[in-house]
Amino acid sequence: MSDASLMGLIKTMADERLPLSVDSRRVEQGGVFVSVSGSRDDGAAYIADAVRRGAAVIVCTPDLADQIEGARVVTTNNPRLAAARLAAARWNTAALPFALVGVTGTNGKTTSTYLLEHLFASRGLPSGVIGTIATRWPGHDAPSAMTTPDGPDLHAMLAQMAQAGVRYAAMEVSSHALDQDRAACIPFSGAVFTNLTQDHLDYHKTFEAYYAAKARLFLGLPKADKAMAVGVDGAWGRRLVRDIFAQYGTTQNLVTFGLDPAAPAAGGARHLEGRLISSTTRGLHLAMRLLDENGLVDHWDITSPLVGAFNAENLLAVQAVALGLGFTPANFGCFTDFCGVPGRLERIRNDKGLDVFVDYAHTPDALTNVLSALRGAGFERIVCVFGCGGNRDRTKRPLMGQAVAKDADVAVLTSDNPRHEDPQAIMRDVMPGLSAAKQVITDPDRREAMRKALDLLRPGDALLVAGKGHETTQQIGDVKHPFSDQQTLRELLSCL
Repeated sequence: MSDASLMGLIKTMADERLPLSVDSRRVEQGGVFVSVSGSRDDGAAYIADAVRRGAAVIVCTPDLADQIEGARVVTTNNPRLAAARLAAARWNTAALPFALVGVTGTNGKTTSTYLLEHLFASRGLPSGVIGTIATRWPGHDAPSAMTTPDGPDLHAMLAQMAQAGVRYAAMEVSSHALDQDRAACIPFSGAVFTNLTQDHLDYHKTFEAYYAAKARLFLGLPKADKAMAVGVDGAWGRRLVRDIFAQYGTTQNLVTFGLDPAAPAAGGARHLEGRLISSTTRGLHLAMRLLDENGLVDHWDITSPLVGAFNAENLLAVQAVALGLGFTPANFGCFTDFCGVPGRLERIRNDKGLDVFVDYAHTPDALTNVLSALRGAGFERIVCVFGCGGNRDRTKRPLMGQAVAKDADVAVLTSDNPRHEDPQAIMRDVMPGLSAAKQVITDPDRREAMRKALDLLRPGDALLVAGKGHETTQQIGDVKHPFSDQQTLRELLSCL
């Protein structure tokens, strides 16, 4: 028999703290199972399993209600949003005793969250981070399964952070998570938009839909008074500023940022303008000016061991949102000793005098940014090992080839995570973009491709191995085989 009283279930959840899951394998006796569909799986297929495992309540769409026996049924047109609302009630996270900053954008999310965590920790503030690489707070440090967890897991993590005494936390918020309501009901105190370039169009289909998902962090989630930071060097960021003003009628909680001196303070928003004084193999020297519609408010500069203009953008992003949260320029000297994020232009140290880097860049724009950073640092030649993931946006493959052809001296095309595609077929999709490359080497064996690249390397050159970054596996079919770019490079370098 169907029961459409979701509000009643939410109250019960708050009162009784029932077990909650969107994964039938994790259902507990007497708990609630929410049937949600992913990009590949139909959640309805797991309802029977959830009932067998002891679920007392099934939350699903109305069309499934009559098919369910053995459990109470609560219907909703949006199961993912229902899961988030139930989770917020279950873990009492509709309000948080700490400030949570969400970071969204095609590139820069991980580095920005780590920079924020470093800033918070430098002030002696118990802090946390949730993202692509790890989930971490006092007493907890674990690798991540996905950039933004499912709603129930996410709210549970926030409750654990609160219990651990966290004061500030930073969280990567992916476009998938925003579109699927995984970040719903979370009271962000701050929000950052880094940029928007081509990625995930296999899922979103259009740039318009991709932008709309990102914008939800600013326009559709709780706490309209949250501190907001938006990068305005790109057209999508400038559009977001207009949309923020249209929705709220004010930009008083907004700080825009960018390296383009032509980007003005918009709609009364403060603007953090960065000027790159120097960018070398040793890092960055960045000067900031904080402007409003009346002119200069403040100015300061920082140095950082991070390499490249794209990291200057990340530094601007975190300073912009931090200003909105009440931090001051005097707090930003801590970035002098922030040495980076695993798999984000990570230097592989060796005794051969070779400059070898690993980076997660797996979009055309990210490849352009990291290659430009190495070019600007003054290396004589750049050798780039890269590939494209299978079962993902095919239209970006030749564009990634173009990015490497433009900014690398030698392109070494190989396999990334082929998943259910033929690696050779993926490489053929990339090849048109490499038509203008100075030199191209191809090998679908990623380890062998790295060996060939190292054989070409001379002191003064830079090798970039792009695409997998911090990942420790390579997915072929449904199997994730152990494979670390860093470890592979260290092994190969030891044999030179």
